[in-house]
Amino acid sequence: MSDAVLYDVRGQVVVITMNRPDQRNAINEAMRSGLFDAWRRFEADPEARVAILTAAGDKAFCAGMDLKEARERSLGVPPPGYFPIPGDTVPVSKPTIAAVNGVAMAGGWWFAQACDLCVAAEGVKFAISEVKVGRGAPWAWPLAHMLPQRVMAEILMTGRAFSAERLHELGFVNQVVPGPQLMDAALALANEIAANAPLSVKACRAMVRMSTEMTSAQAARAATDLFEPVYRSADALEGPRAFAEKRAPRWTGA
Repeated sequence: MSDAVLYDVRGQVVVITMNRPDQRNAINEAMRSGLFDAWRRFEADPEARVAILTAAGDKAFCAGMDLKEARERSLGVPPPGYFPIPGDTVPVSKPTIAAVNGVAMAGGWWFAQACDLCVAAEGVKFAISEVKVGRGAPWAWPLAHMLPQRVMAEILMTGRAFSAERLHELGFVNQVVPGPQLMDAALALANEIAANAPLSVKACRAMVRMSTEMTSAQAARAATDLFEPVYRSADALEGPRAFAEKRAPRWTGA
C-alpha cells in the first residue's frame, strides 16, 4: 500500500483513505496503484464486509485526474482499466460507501458514483467538470439510472457544481451530515450493513446493480437465481433460530 492511500481495518469495516490532501487528492500514479491494491485487499479478506472510501483533509474528496501528471505524460484517451473503480475495473462483490468530505469533481464524482452508497458532509460540492477542460466523461452513463434525464444533461453539459443537499434531494446522496460527524455516520451505516447476513447482503447488492440492465422479466428470473443459494445456506436457518431465541445471530457466511 502506498502512502497515497491508507488502509484501516475497523472490525468488519475497512476505511480506505485517499491521502494527497495538498493536491486535493487528485488521482496520480501512486493513488491509482494504491487504490487498486486496497480494493483487491478488501475483496480478498473474508472478515471484511463493508468498505468506506474517503479522503484526507476537509477541502477535497477528490479533484479528479492529476492534470499536471496527465500533461507530462501527454495522456489522451485513458487505456481500459486505467482507473481503480470498484465493481468495474476491480472485482468487488461487497458493499462500498463513499464518505465525501470535500469537493468531488470529475474522477472524484466517478468514485462516489461507483460506490453503492454515499454519505456527504454539509456544503460539499460535486461536479462533472470535464466539459470545462476539454475532457470526456463516458463513465457517467450510469447516471441515467440514478438521476432524471434533464438533471443528468444539466450536470454534464454545464460542468456546474451541485451541492450535496441538492443531490440528496435527487437521490444520488444517501445522507448529508455536519462535517465533523461524517465518519461517524459512514461507520454507523457500514456497521449496520455488516451486522446483517453476508450472503443476503451480497445478493441484494448484486440484484440492485443487475436490475438496471435487464427487462423486468429478466431481472425477476435472475434475482430468483441470486437468492436461491441464500435460502439454502446455514445462515438462512440461523437467522430465524436467533430471532426465536432472542439473541444476535452468529453469521458464518455459509
